[in-house]
Amino acid sequence: MIEIFKVSKCDYPELIKVWEDSVRATHHFLKEDDIAYFKPLILNTYFDAVHLRCTKAENGKITGFIGCADKGIEMLFLAPEYRGQGIGKVLVEFAIAEFDIEKVDVNEDNEQALGFYTKMGFKVVERSEKDGLGKPYPILHMKLKNKIDHEISQP
Repeated sequence: MIEIFKVSKCDYPELIKVWEDSVRATHHFLKEDDIAYFKPLILNTYFDAVHLRCTKAENGKITGFIGCADKGIEMLFLAPEYRGQGIGKVLVEFAIAEFDIEKVDVNEDNEQALGFYTKMGFKVVERSEKDGLGKPYPILHMKLKNKIDHEISQP
């Protein structure tokens, strides 16, 4: 049973470590300059802008976290050594139920994330050539299939 915890500011240093380790393991398209650019933004601005929840190992170490805002998943990162254990699925299912999540943006070059979200029931509905900060990393905008079907069936 994977338990989900609220995150407090005192968890931020550990969260940013999970973020960096995860990015280095999965976001091979990013340059060192990009990681250095995003890290303080995430730590000092983005964490405070979302509802954060995390999972922990038995020893209390944070194994993964999710950040949600405005019915969207804004961030989902797992410590590399905990990938493939169902933590991401549990966090996404929790977010869908707790925060009424219906959308997520994924870097087009992050094929693992695209596959994961597709498996979780999301579908690509749009593409942007650049990310939200204008960097040249195409973004795929995804929406939960059942939300798309619901919109189509509305008169």
